Amino acid sequence: MAKVCPPPQPLRMVFGTVVFITAMFLLIFLGRFMFSPLMPAILDDQTIGLHPGQAGSLFLLGALGFLAGAIVAGFVSSRINHRGTIIGSIFVIALTLFGAYFANSVWALRAVFIVLGVAAGIHMPSSVATITATVRKEDWGKALSIQQLGPPLSLVAGPLLAALLLTWFSWNEALLWIAGLTALIGLGFLFFTPGVGNFPGDPPNPSLVKPVLTTRSFWVLMFLFALAMGAQVGVFTMLPVYLSEERGMTLGSANTLLGLANIAPLAAVFFSGWLTSRIGEKKTIALFTFLTGVVTVLVGITSGTVLKVFVVLMAALAVCIFPPAFASVARIVQPNYRSLAAAFCSPTAFVFGGGLLPTALGYMGEAWSFGTGIIIVGAVIAVGSGAAFLLRLLTNLEEGC
Repeated sequence: MAKVCPPPQPLRMVFGTVVFITAMFLLIFLGRFMFSPLMPAILDDQTIGLHPGQAGSLFLLGALGFLAGAIVAGFVSSRINHRGTIIGSIFVIALTLFGAYFANSVWALRAVFIVLGVAAGIHMPSSVATITATVRKEDWGKALSIQQLGPPLSLVAGPLLAALLLTWFSWNEALLWIAGLTALIGLGFLFFTPGVGNFPGDPPNPSLVKPVLTTRSFWVLMFLFALAMGAQVGVFTMLPVYLSEERGMTLGSANTLLGLANIAPLAAVFFSGWLTSRIGEKKTIALFTFLTGVVTVLVGITSGTVLKVFVVLMAALAVCIFPPAFASVARIVQPNYRSLAAAFCSPTAFVFGGGLLPTALGYMGEAWSFGTGIIIVGAVIAVGSGAAFLLRLLTNLEEGC
């Protein structure tokens, strides 16, 4: 039986839908990124006995869970549709954050990170597939720019909420507030967006997976996603510890800086979407990846007011890579492979940029310094930006979702 797809519409006609999907995307990221600004408080919790190297490995476990969730996402969405997948994953996130209140050991935290990662991995392909199926191709850059407000908004809200909630509550009590907010948004999506995403995904059977994995641009995009996530997620994950331990900032001031720094991406992401429509995906990816790498190096070198400026610039530039990158995912394969490409590409990259990188930075911080690790990461990102020109984007796309 042929898949019944929603008719693509101009962005202005489905703007509210895109905003609601973005809110879901934001909560998915907030549930995971909230642990970064809380991490110094968790490290001080003697009942858990966590040290910086282990803290970084928690994010690796979350990234591996994210990949595992993305791998099975096609099986899930093919059975309960993208809508059911989005709703189910958001409530799993809420329940897991509630369960984190009772975490009193490193192993309990590891379980929390794995489940959060799996739920996020299941959610992400359905989010992208729903937007690209709902919005006409000409507006993908703008629509995905709105969706990509989710990660920077979570990076704004996370540190600021942590600075506020830690004034009155312990780190695990703070998570209860995030769990409640997540459940509330999930209920809103359930009752106020009937029919959105009500079409199935494609299970990753060999006949569908092979054309994706044998596409060179798929691997190029995975590498570029890893570089982008290395800056936006990997480095930012360990910045609270870096700023407080090596740059003499208090935890409150570090979290406030990181929260305020991520206000800039809220405007920058729209500029990225506009620029993508003007100069194309490849040039936009290359430009912002190179600039992000250079600024990341400067974050590892500088201190004081100059450091604060570069932290803001790094946040603004890193997020600009994602709208053209996600738009490229939709153009490296035909529509019937799109959800699979999204399911494998960015989650696999997240293992490197959002998992292995924080782990490496954590252990480097113990053995040497966080600053040196950040400098190395920035250099790799800048040099790797040229890979964007190896992408081959399709110009003749078939109908479908």
